[in-house]
Amino acid sequence: MLSTESAIQLLFSYGTLQLESVQVATFGRRLAGTADGLPGFEESLVKIEDPSVVATSGRTHHPIVRFTGRESDIVYGTAFEVTAEELQNADSYEVSDYKRISVTLLSGVRAWVYVDARYAAPPQGGTVGSLRLDGGLMESRLDI
Repeated sequence: MLSTESAIQLLFSYGTLQLESVQVATFGRRLAGTADGLPGFEESLVKIEDPSVVATSGRTHHPIVRFTGRESDIVYGTAFEVTAEELQNADSYEVSDYKRISVTLLSGVRAWVYVDARYAAPPQGGTVGSLRLDGGLMESRLDI
């Protein structure tokens, strides 16, 4: 159980951080989370060269997402509750192909997510557009 004194943050995962074995190796526990989605991004795979990351995940290729800005592109995953210290552990787990950014998920909550470092945000950053979901307007915003 997390201490109430720990500042809880949300970390959105669409890939290996959803695996229990990776969570235990990275955070020392199973994470609590909620299904959610990341609008305006698309998913592909990246080859992992770091042997320790491959050993932890058991996979040579990991999912990776890049910004498209298209409302039809949504990557589904899980928003996990983590502490600031656990977020640093996640930073250590992710290889240099990834960059951690802050985003607004489909549910409207703010979360950290690891994205393709080459396509982390549009050239000028800031607000990237609006998405119409279930009849409501939701702003998709990247803070970098």
